[in-house]
This record gives sequence, C-alpha cells and structure tokens, in this order.
Amino acid sequence: MKEKFIHIKTGMLVAVLQVLFLLGTSGQLWATSMFQDMQDQETTFNLYQGTVSDSQTNKPLVLANISLENTNITTVSNAEGVFSLKVPKEITEGKVLFSFLGYRTTEVPLVQLKENKNKIALETSAIELPEVSLAIPKDAKALVWETLNRRGDNYFDEPTIMTAFYRETIKKRRKNVSLSEAVVNIYKTPYNNDRRDAVELYKSRKSTDYSKLDTVVLKLQGGPFNTLFVDMVKYPQYIFTEDTFEDYNFSFENYTRINNKLIYVINFKQKETITAPLYQGKLYIDGENKILTSAVFSLNITDKEEAARLFVRKKPARANVWPTDIAYRVDYREKNGKWYYGYSNVLLVFKINWDDKLFNSVYSMTSEMAITDWEKNVSGDIPKFKNRLKSSVILSDEATGFADPDFWGEYNIIEPEKSIESAIKKIQRQLRRSGSDNGKPAK
Repeated sequence: MKEKFIHIKTGMLVAVLQVLFLLGTSGQLWATSMFQDMQDQETTFNLYQGTVSDSQTNKPLVLANISLENTNITTVSNAEGVFSLKVPKEITEGKVLFSFLGYRTTEVPLVQLKENKNKIALETSAIELPEVSLAIPKDAKALVWETLNRRGDNYFDEPTIMTAFYRETIKKRRKNVSLSEAVVNIYKTPYNNDRRDAVELYKSRKSTDYSKLDTVVLKLQGGPFNTLFVDMVKYPQYIFTEDTFEDYNFSFENYTRINNKLIYVINFKQKETITAPLYQGKLYIDGENKILTSAVFSLNITDKEEAARLFVRKKPARANVWPTDIAYRVDYREKNGKWYYGYSNVLLVFKINWDDKLFNSVYSMTSEMAITDWEKNVSGDIPKFKNRLKSSVILSDEATGFADPDFWGEYNIIEPEKSIESAIKKIQRQLRRSGSDNGKPAK
C-alpha cells in the first residue's frame, strides 16, 4: 500500500488518518433510524457530575484527569471543564483524584461528592528548580531519545484489556453536523514489544445531518486507530523513526509539575533544511525517571499539496482540498509506578475551493479517545481477526444511530460540549419530523 510505505519511510502518522470527501446530494438528510438499546438494565452505578476549574481565574480546565483511587476507573473533563464519573454502587468509600498538568492534585472523599454541580477548583503548583545536587539533563535530544528507548522500564509490561470511549465530530465552520461515538475494548500489548494493539467494537452510535455539508459527504478513515496510534511511546515509529529523528532540533523550554514530579517541557521542530512535512510541538518528560507524560504536536504543513496527497483519499473532481491544520495530543497516566496510555485526540481542518463557487468551505474533524477502565489480560488472548476492527474502518458506517440517554449504561464517557448537545437534539428533532412526514410514527 503506497500510503503505508510513505508512512513508514517518513515517520508520518497517516497510515489510517485519511479523509474521504465524497459527492452527496445537497439538502438531503441522511441518517438511520433511532437506535434503541436492547437491554433494560437496572442501574448499577452512582453518577457524579461537576466542573474542574482554576482556583484563581475560574477558567475551566480542559482534559483534567478524574480517577477513583485504588481502582482503574477514570475519565477526563471536556472542553468546558465538565466531567461525569460513574462508580459501581458497591464502591462506597475511597477518594476521587482530580489532577491537571501544572496543578496540585486534589483529593475529594467519594462520600462528599454530590450527584451534580460539584465544583472542583485546582491550585497551581509552584515551580521549583531542582537542587544543584540533582543531575539536570543538559541535552534535550538525548533525553528524548533515552525516554523513548526506555519504554519497557516505565510503562505497562503485561498484556492489558482497556475499556475506552471514542468520539468523532465533524463541523462545517462552527456548526456541528456529524457525531459518532463508541465504546471499544483495546487489547493492549506490552510496551516492551512491537506487536500492534487489537481493537474490538462493543457499542456505537451516530447522528449525521448531511444537509449541512454542501454537496460532500465527509468520512474519517481509521476510527479509534487514529487516536490509538498517537500513543507515541507504543508507536514511536509513527512520529520519530531512527532516520527522521535526526531531522529535528530539540530544546528545553521550561519546567512544570505533575503529581509533585518535576517535568521538563521540550520543544521539537524540524530543521530548516528539511522540506518534507514533519512535526513540531512539545514533549513533557519526567527527566529523572525518563518518562513521557504528555505530548502536544502538529504537522508542519510546508507543502499543502503534499499534505493533501497524504491525508485526502478521495475528493470531488471539481474541487481542490488541502489541510490547514493537523494537530495531536496524547496523555499518559500512572498506576503503581507504571505508566499507560490514557487519552489522545486528533484535529484535522480542511479547506475546499470549488471551481464553480465564489466562497470556499472549511471543515474540521476531531476524534478523541479516553481510557475509562482497564484490567490485566491474564490469558493474553485477543479477539479473532473477524471480530476485530480494521485500521481502515469508517466508524460512521459501522454505527447505526443515537439512542436514549441511558445507552451507555455503566460506562464512563467524556461529557459532550453544549454545542454538540444542541446539535444532537436538533438532528433528533429533524429525524422525528422526517419520520412523521413519511407517514411513520415519530419515535
């Protein structure tokens, strides 16, 4: 496969991250009937909701980590700082930990949390430079290389089954037009081997109003793999290969803290002599223990035609399509001295110039995935090939439709933003209206 060859050769994260711009029918509402959960289960969990913010500014903290101490139950806050945590009813004691990079971790007894309107304010952590007696890394490049090569020492070294929540959204400028969600099981292989992870689809749903997409139908190929492969520690070859590592400059920016650990912020950017589109961003590394705790980076689109060739699989003949922004983020979590993949997201922004239209169109696609629970895979078994998702999957084709609010049951999810909630409700109203107009009873 040509794209895969380019991916491996250049270290580009494009093997599955491709977009299909297909010709559609303008003004037509394409959507399946409302999907109904087949199981009417008794509620077996307690739900706690609230917001996480900065104690000084009251600014919402985006993607703050929320976890129940001594368990693997965890979630993250959304872009508005809102969180939702589901805890099994049999767990009545313990502490809920709220953490965010650069802030002090706050512990709240579970019994003190309310069902909703919990307001958690985190205080910034004072940044203190290391003592002179401590070994301070001098070479940023060497620190990054050693960190990536010591993944077997600091990250999960046993097979693990992870439960994850995955979401894809498509916007036309600021309007939400499509949303797909899924709960998946990730059969995570140890970080000290190169075997790929397997993904199994458990539940999924979607809601799409193609009437807002002009005459194109946008589809994101790769589904959960788009976010899973951003796990830079597990898949370093997708970002830094042995060849492309020398194409970057690395430099120390500053320091921050996470869970009372000193974290070095390292900038990386391709050298000026390199013309191929590579990456630029920041790596957050525990310099003492050589642990990557987080990474935020983007594609340096130096040649938009080359970037379009890599990321756009199909497009209308009378349109020019190219990406204007490709950005990534990955966060890791720690449990009992070992770290593991916890959250990642991908943002793609595309511009379309039509041959027969005065104005261009701008679309953005976002995918994110959060690990909400995990357990050791004692047997080491993985699903049969026919039951696994393929890395070429298009989730919006696999999912069926949106369900009632209890669809996910006991599974933790990332709370949707208000704009997404509004889009869901609007599309659902259109579906009900469409069903009535066709002589069918509204659901």
